[in-house]
Amino acid sequence: MDNVSQITMFFLSGLNETNNHRFTLFFLTLLCYCVTLLVNISVIVTIIMDKNLHEPMYILLCTICMNGLYGTTGFYPKFLWDLLSPVHVISYSGCLVQALVMYSFACAELSILSVMAYDRYVAICRPLEYHSVMSKQRLIMLVCFSWITPFCINASNIFLTSRLKLCSQYLGRFFCVNWIIVKLACFPAQTTVNGIVADITVVIYTFHGIFIVLSYMYLIKTCANSIENRAKFMQTCVPHLTSLLTFLLTGLFSVLIMRFGSKDFPLTFKNFVSVECFVIPPLMNPLIYGFKLTRIRNRILVVLTFKTK
Repeated sequence: MDNVSQITMFFLSGLNETNNHRFTLFFLTLLCYCVTLLVNISVIVTIIMDKNLHEPMYILLCTICMNGLYGTTGFYPKFLWDLLSPVHVISYSGCLVQALVMYSFACAELSILSVMAYDRYVAICRPLEYHSVMSKQRLIMLVCFSWITPFCINASNIFLTSRLKLCSQYLGRFFCVNWIIVKLACFPAQTTVNGIVADITVVIYTFHGIFIVLSYMYLIKTCANSIENRAKFMQTCVPHLTSLLTFLLTGLFSVLIMRFGSKDFPLTFKNFVSVECFVIPPLMNPLIYGFKLTRIRNRILVVLTFKTK
């Protein structure tokens, strides 16, 4: 038990520069959270309630919206609480749970986008085999893979972090990040295994990204020679590509700022940029799909019209 941290609380310092505007920031954040909940739940309920939408593409859309709710739950409630609290603290176990939720959300998002890319590849390039390849059993297996694997991988990272003896309880962030907790270790030599597992995780999800890019490159090449395929690509693949670019750009920007951000940048700026991938994709994904996919849009309009009559 000598190597188990005795720290029971972390002090978060990322919000110290926002005290003068915390009420304005609170209401803007609350509004953003409520809209995120509303649009995601609307898409999820629409797909669940309409049996005509129980197809692989829409089930995967439902999955990515559920993942968005999961990720935002790990960030918004604690952040909103801290905006109204004079002291910004989080328990040791709570910090590890938050880090697990946010990391597993990001990895699951990439996994789901990978399955979506595979689904569109089969639908456009192998249309006659689509229903046999994307069977109900395979779809369930892929969805479970998209959620369980990221959770287990990141749970391993968090477990290794929980075994470190920490020499500080001050985090320069307003949310918990695993690699920052690891940097608080008293003995850097003990973090070797953490570094190896983290690098393996990065490699795994880098391959996910490469797979997605190659899939869409092949799809674009295939669709260029067919008017029918081009129409199908514009209707169903453009929302996927938009979601992918939104997630990758916000995620990459967040990582670059967190790890290599200049010391000239204010801490508040670096902190808010670092949470873009936990705020923008969960808000934008259901809006993108809701407006672009005709069947989702029409179904939501029917529900809204019925309720207003």
